[in-house]
Amino acid sequence: MPAEDPRHPDPGRPDPEALLAAANRAGRGRLKVFLGMAPGVGKTYEMLRAARRRKADGQDVVIGLVETHGRRETESLLRGLEVTPRRPIDHRGHVMMEFDLDEALARRPKLLVVDEYAHSNAPGSRHPKRWQDVEELLAAGIDVWTTLNVQHLESLVDVVQRITGVRQRETVPDSALSRADAIELIDITPDELRERMTEGKVYVPETARLASENFFKVENLTALRELALRRAAQTVDDQLVAAMREKGVEGPWAAGERILVLVGGDAMAAALVRAGRRLSDMMMDAPWTVAHVDRPDRSTSGPAGARLHVALKLAEQLGGSTVVLAGADIVATVMAYARRNNVTQIVIGKSIDSRWRERLGRSLAAALLRQARGAAIHVVTEASHEPVREPPAPRRPSDWMGYLTGGAFVAVATLVAWGLDVAFDHVDLGMIFLAAVLAAGVLRGLRPALAAATAAFLVYNYLFLEPRYSFQVGSPTDFLTLVVFWAVALAAGGLAGRVRDQGRSAQKRASTVSALLAASRTFSAATDRQAAASALAEQAAAAAGAKAVVLLPAAGELAPAAGWPDLDELDAAAMAAARWAWEKGEAAGFGTGTLPQTRWTFWPLEGVRSRAGVAGVEAGAMAAGSDDERLVLALLEQGAVALERAELAAEAVETETLRRADRFRSALLNSISHDLRTPLSTVLGASTTLLDYGKGMSPAVRADLLLSIREEAERLNRYVGNLLDMTRLEGGALRLRTDWTDVRDVLGAAADRVARRLGDRVLARDFPAELSLVRVDASLLEQAVVNILENAIAYSAPATRIEMAAYEDRSNVVISIEDEGRGIPTAELDNVFEKFRRMDEPTDRSQGAGLGLSISKGFIDAMGGRIAAASPIHEGRGTRILISLPKTIATPHHLL
Repeated sequence: MPAEDPRHPDPGRPDPEALLAAANRAGRGRLKVFLGMAPGVGKTYEMLRAARRRKADGQDVVIGLVETHGRRETESLLRGLEVTPRRPIDHRGHVMMEFDLDEALARRPKLLVVDEYAHSNAPGSRHPKRWQDVEELLAAGIDVWTTLNVQHLESLVDVVQRITGVRQRETVPDSALSRADAIELIDITPDELRERMTEGKVYVPETARLASENFFKVENLTALRELALRRAAQTVDDQLVAAMREKGVEGPWAAGERILVLVGGDAMAAALVRAGRRLSDMMMDAPWTVAHVDRPDRSTSGPAGARLHVALKLAEQLGGSTVVLAGADIVATVMAYARRNNVTQIVIGKSIDSRWRERLGRSLAAALLRQARGAAIHVVTEASHEPVREPPAPRRPSDWMGYLTGGAFVAVATLVAWGLDVAFDHVDLGMIFLAAVLAAGVLRGLRPALAAATAAFLVYNYLFLEPRYSFQVGSPTDFLTLVVFWAVALAAGGLAGRVRDQGRSAQKRASTVSALLAASRTFSAATDRQAAASALAEQAAAAAGAKAVVLLPAAGELAPAAGWPDLDELDAAAMAAARWAWEKGEAAGFGTGTLPQTRWTFWPLEGVRSRAGVAGVEAGAMAAGSDDERLVLALLEQGAVALERAELAAEAVETETLRRADRFRSALLNSISHDLRTPLSTVLGASTTLLDYGKGMSPAVRADLLLSIREEAERLNRYVGNLLDMTRLEGGALRLRTDWTDVRDVLGAAADRVARRLGDRVLARDFPAELSLVRVDASLLEQAVVNILENAIAYSAPATRIEMAAYEDRSNVVISIEDEGRGIPTAELDNVFEKFRRMDEPTDRSQGAGLGLSISKGFIDAMGGRIAAASPIHEGRGTRILISLPKTIATPHHLL
């Protein structure tokens, strides 16, 4: 449950959080959603009409994507508007035309129209959902208009399924809609929509007939229309509250009803929650919040804390929100929160035995009525005149020690006062007793201080006021002195004790915040679900002071994943309680109504999207509703989000892996279709020509055809070899055979292998007389160098120079290969080592598949080296590839 500090020194001052939210929105685009109850109400049509009006006003309006569904009226509105081309995405042999996000970002219009907010993008898109595309557009400062049907809201999926019998697969989080700057409700009656369907304006006749008999029944459309109206009203109301908080405007403004239910730890808490739920139902499902004011001088522990905890959980189960406010003055705290959140209805309870407070003017209801301007106060009275009697709470040893300490201070003060009274005349002994009372208050709190004040009053009267050794008061002056002393002692002791209690409460809150902050850092550092589960078990055990366990779903079953200090095996009863918590989403085990005989208490770990797992704490460690339990529950909420985040990260990695594999597969197929077919066609053509016409050819022509066959066969051999090498790299099957190697020998062998392909190009070598040996796989290094040399040959013109050099520094042996080709664009340098990366228009006709440099990088990385490209290097042209191989032992500077 959220905690809030409602203190505002200036009631008219804008809310800092609202100002921060407004600052975060600065620079973002504005989102407008055209909301409807069902397909066919005219959302896209109205959106395009509004877009044409904006275009007529001179604004830069672009259509990013619109689905017309073959409706001629909608298609006609696209005439004269700029429409961005769609992006083709190949998925399992089918080409799907999707919204081109990069094109829209590059075009950067003032207003972009993107239809169907809830659409799921094709696999291989940057984002899985279109609403995520819209978020990126808004972050880039582009205004976006979009459309949405109410049944696609995540929170309404189950409701819509019960109404229509259809479960929506494409959904939008409610938070995405809540961030909309404007919502326009496109509303028509159910009869009008069905009439449009009959006229063929929504679906083709046969489809329209089936839809009218199923999803588009009158009762279904009426319910969906109510949901759309309610959601639009709720969003507008939220925008009103945000605007009021941002401008510092105090409420309430009764544009819409908002209910606040105040509960404490008494027996009326649950009844007040139910009364708030009934009031919300009577006010058209108005939003309602259950609040508790946590006072620093009052502790909500024991039975009162347990009742408060049950009441807040009941509020969440009934659909309300909960908040814990902090403040010493209940009325001021509640009214500050009510004004800031535009609360129009306040529900409070009134116990039977509080009439004496009314006579003294201290009734909560009376105080709220005096200050509640514009808000209605609903007072709920107790149903029974019999007060709820609770068994007295057992005294803790620390409680008795406080009173004994106060008595000890009074005894010491009595001895000191006795000595001073004997030694001196006219000594103000009351100050000594006041010091004892203050010490009791500072060290032991309010109640020991009050007890010490009463004891000091009696001792002072008995021993030091005339007549001594009697409780009688000798004169009116002494009586007045005694009364003033007692009043001052009570006030001073009470203030000292209250300050001490408030200090301890603040210290405990600070410790809780520190624990939550430390847990948040620990959870943020967790890289996977197992690490997050282990961190959660450790943090929960530390907060509860007992063993903790975390269970996660695996292969359809709930299984223990982490425990602290050890992962103990759970018995059958404990596992049954854990499964209940997982399946029902409710606490189970010790201290609950489900399987209370177990020695564990289990809570479901509710994430933002779904349930992430179950956490359990050993029984008897925490009292129900205690501060320790609230801290553990807060940690469990953080842990659930951390587990969900780790799961989403794993899914993202898996999705990215699949996307890259799909892209690799598509590129491989495209490459094979070209790079295998071309040399095979050449070989087939040349060999066929030789067979058919060889006898009549001159020796020179036959030699040229045979040379072509050999070159294309070699090219095909290189290509197949590259594919095999890439397969080894991708599959992790590469095995290194390292040995001490002279790089100059490897470079010479690589040069010999490409000699025939050089043509009239010049391959210059620059090797030092002495070069340190490095421990590498010579065959892999040679192949890497060959790939680089072949790339240099392919992209450099005839009669140019290719330079191959080797040198060393203190820690590395460096290989440099330079060509005089047209170079690599600066924007492509970071991508030059990617698979299937090829430059356009190679100078050599036997360009490869774009695997050579990628394979070279894979081989060099596997040997612990580094490879990099630099371009241009000579007057805007040329490329240099550098390979750095680490030495086992660094060479001293004086030996270089």
